[in-house]
Amino acid sequence: MNIGFLASHGGTNMQAIIDACKEGRLDAKPACIISNNPDSGALARAKKENIPHYHLSSLTHPDPEALDQAIVGTLISHQVDIVVLAGYMKKIGPLTLKYFDGAILNIHPALLPKYGGKGMYGMRVHEAVIAAGEKESGPSVHLVNEEYDAGPVIGQIRVPVLPEDTPETLAARVLEKEHELFSGVLQKIVQGVITIPGYKGNQK
Repeated sequence: MNIGFLASHGGTNMQAIIDACKEGRLDAKPACIISNNPDSGALARAKKENIPHYHLSSLTHPDPEALDQAIVGTLISHQVDIVVLAGYMKKIGPLTLKYFDGAILNIHPALLPKYGGKGMYGMRVHEAVIAAGEKESGPSVHLVNEEYDAGPVIGQIRVPVLPEDTPETLAARVLEKEHELFSGVLQKIVQGVITIPGYKGNQK
């Protein structure tokens, strides 16, 4: 399985997946990394790991359609099977969505369908979970469609919300499980335990 990453910031989830590949826990190859932020930690990590990496954004392609085409073209040129969003803060363009339909995965730091949607990212999610008095939270891996956080959920890990939790302490505990969940879900896709419509595996 060739994985293409889209990332905007630190890329810790991406690093956890790269590490799983290197350690033999995930039968996949990080094929390329695209970031919309030229100074992102994700690009620095890619450079360190010798993975092909690209800055593609409205700075390099002011026209949204040209940017979408550049992203799709880069993913195709690296023979990407699965697109992983690792903290990618931009909406996926229609060409990318169409070409990789059913093969784009994102991770969200709450138990979807709760606490998802536009504007629900980062610490806002954990603040909302605590404010609502939830007893548990945890990350969800889901397929990406044209709506924020609305695609089918294919994996979750439940994490208790403790009475003394702050958004920061909850975020740290959920992030730890995100790293575990994402590579685990990808390995289950490779093994055929989880099937997603856009990944044909060995049938290609």
